[in-house]
Amino acid sequence: MHDANALEHFFDEGLIEKVIRPIKSGKEASVHLCRANPRTTGEELVALKLYHPLDRRDFRDDAIYHDGEWIKPRRVRVALEKKTRFGREVQGGIWVNREWEMLRLLFDAGAPVPRPIERTDEAVLMSYVGDLDAAGPQLHSYRPDDRDEAEALFDQTMKAVEHFLYRNAIHGDLSPFNILVWEGELTVIDFPQAVDARKNKHAEALLGRDVKRMCDHFERWGVHRPAERIAQDLWTAWMFADLVPEELRGLTM
Repeated sequence: MHDANALEHFFDEGLIEKVIRPIKSGKEASVHLCRANPRTTGEELVALKLYHPLDRRDFRDDAIYHDGEWIKPRRVRVALEKKTRFGREVQGGIWVNREWEMLRLLFDAGAPVPRPIERTDEAVLMSYVGDLDAAGPQLHSYRPDDRDEAEALFDQTMKAVEHFLYRNAIHGDLSPFNILVWEGELTVIDFPQAVDARKNKHAEALLGRDVKRMCDHFERWGVHRPAERIAQDLWTAWMFADLVPEELRGLTM
């Protein structure tokens, strides 16, 4: 059951007209398909991601994602470290804000992510992947028709990773569960754990983990790629400012 208070803002602002049905529910949030107001959103259907109440969220291993973020008030830093109630409230706000800012950054850069529309401290409204009958399936449950399609999807995945890194972003939790497939195109979702490659000392390791997970997944479809070498090449190119995604080549000259 969705929280009426969390939905109120989106109704009051004339952004959504009806919550149609839940799409999925995860550790941190639930996602709902909504009938949108096209005049205010430019969309017929939208996805509303509602973060669970703090006592239902799982913040394990969050320290590696906060590395490099300077939080000035000492009492806030202490609360985060001790995971007090106040610390969890701050932490929850950081995660929602990071998702929103990453979506804005990457969508504006032309990366394959949902279009962010509006946010509150508890929710993010974004474009929807799918149609009225069905949402775009997660990659983990999608079955390619053949190896050629699997290779094409793998290439799209690595191009997305490259595009993110070009904007100094690493997803940090990339897996077949947060990539959607619709009409042959991939859309990457779920960015609360994304990190800035310039600031986070774990960035290279997180990039390597993202790439390995995806290589491991596509191996079941006969697509064998050297995960360690791909990640190393991406990181080296980024370090030497020699990373330009294929779709942007010629635009940056």
